[in-house]
Amino acid sequence: MPSTMRDVAERAQVSVRTVSNVVSGYTHVSDRMRVRVLKAIEELDYRPNPVARTLRTGRTGMLALIVPEIDVPYFSELARDVIDAAAEFGYRVMIDQTGHDHERERELLMGEDRTMLFDGLLFSPLVTKTELLSMNGATRMPLILLGEHEFDGRFDHVAIDNVRAAHDAVSHLIALGRRRIAAIGTQPLEEYATPLQRTAGYEAALRDAGLEPDPDYEKSAAHYSRADGYAAATALLELSPRPDAIFCFSDLLAMGAMRAIFDAGLHVPDDIAVIGIDDIEEGRYARPSLSTVSLDTPFIAREAVRRITARIDDPASPAQEIVAPHRLIARESTSAAPRN
Repeated sequence: MPSTMRDVAERAQVSVRTVSNVVSGYTHVSDRMRVRVLKAIEELDYRPNPVARTLRTGRTGMLALIVPEIDVPYFSELARDVIDAAAEFGYRVMIDQTGHDHERERELLMGEDRTMLFDGLLFSPLVTKTELLSMNGATRMPLILLGEHEFDGRFDHVAIDNVRAAHDAVSHLIALGRRRIAAIGTQPLEEYATPLQRTAGYEAALRDAGLEPDPDYEKSAAHYSRADGYAAATALLELSPRPDAIFCFSDLLAMGAMRAIFDAGLHVPDDIAVIGIDDIEEGRYARPSLSTVSLDTPFIAREAVRRITARIDDPASPAQEIVAPHRLIARESTSAAPRN
């Protein structure tokens, strides 16, 4: 017969409530008590009943992570880090993707059944319009926004300083003596913040160096993909004079741009330096290795999970914005530095 929570309590010589707190990932349990309970759970091969726990606590022990595309390296790495961070708090994670579809984002955010499945939602929107996130009280589930939208005090927000990250990338190119610096990834017709902020950082860095931004050197990308990076770089190479450096708003765009440069018979970085943002693993092993602005995804994941668990415990607490650190990594695509 399967062991029960009461069996565990008797073996560990603690109360059933203490066992429940340990199983539920409640943080305010002493290390001594936690060790005793976990030892009893292992000895008895106890398996918590998730249905019973939900009925007892009103919680499922599940978080939802929604991203635009799970096969994009940045989001797959973020998902891995969120799963690891959630496990430390006793939660499991279910992942879904929106495919850049506005209605899909609305469905996942506003779906009637989501509150029965998850205790909280970690949401990384790309195409959600501002008005969708302006409703008060429409999302009863604890919600953390990752990235894209500017903090307005309604929802917890974990993001990077996109303006500063872009400024750092372009300043690196300027410091190397590059003067005709193009950008790939602008999206002037969209409302979400990342492309607007990275464009602002790009243009500010140029102006700070006494360089005037050239609209012909700013190329949009519908998606931050290799294909869009290739197409945009191909268009830039037709300009006269052509750029001597390209700042890409993602590493995938940069990978596509480098391929276009090679296909045109040019060399990176000798003819055109290239830098991206994200620090995906593919860029570290490309030839040449890709210079990038590295985003601290473990930090983003930990802080997002920390905030969602705090909001689950106290739904009325004030919303917070947390800005993750970033760092510039110079590799071969800009300076022929040793692979980092």
